[in-house]
Amino acid sequence: MPRVSRKQADLNRETIVDAATRLFRERGLHGISVVDVMAAAGLTHGGFYGHFESREALAQEASGRAFEQAAQRWQARVADQESKDTARRAVVGTYLSSESRDNPGDSCPVVAFAGDMCHEAAESGLRQTYLQGLNNLLDSLGSLLDTEDEADKRQQALVQYSLMFGALMLSRATRGDPLSDEILEAARAALSASKLRFFT
Repeated sequence: MPRVSRKQADLNRETIVDAATRLFRERGLHGISVVDVMAAAGLTHGGFYGHFESREALAQEASGRAFEQAAQRWQARVADQESKDTARRAVVGTYLSSESRDNPGDSCPVVAFAGDMCHEAAESGLRQTYLQGLNNLLDSLGSLLDTEDEADKRQQALVQYSLMFGALMLSRATRGDPLSDEILEAARAALSASKLRFFT
């Protein structure tokens, strides 16, 4: 069997990571196998270990990519906004949309991987990737808040992101029931208030 060119090997590797990134967000970091990933990538199972030492190595790279994609989407949403507040509302509106709820493969990795992180060892690479990704998103949200006090900014970002996270998680858990849309609408309304403050 002829050897694959270096260019094709690189393309195959990217295809594998892209497929894993989507599947991990849909089913969780421990919910799929190497066979699942390779099938989604349209490649044979035997070729996996030519690209990755282990499933865990792929999971870490794919989770890192998921957080990179999330950060890029946030940046794209805020790029043309007229103010910090309209930018924040744009992020919230997309995050707490029915599209986000119904398409976990393209949605927030913080929500997608949270259950897995509850059982991950504190020193694991996966957990460190998760913490770094979450902190980056918190910093991005904080940069959209209208305060110069760093401690206040951090508190506001933590509370607002926690509400976003919880509402998205609950809306997925109740999808198909009117309560799901009700949760999204209530969270969007609370986070879109013109004088939003949870701390004084």
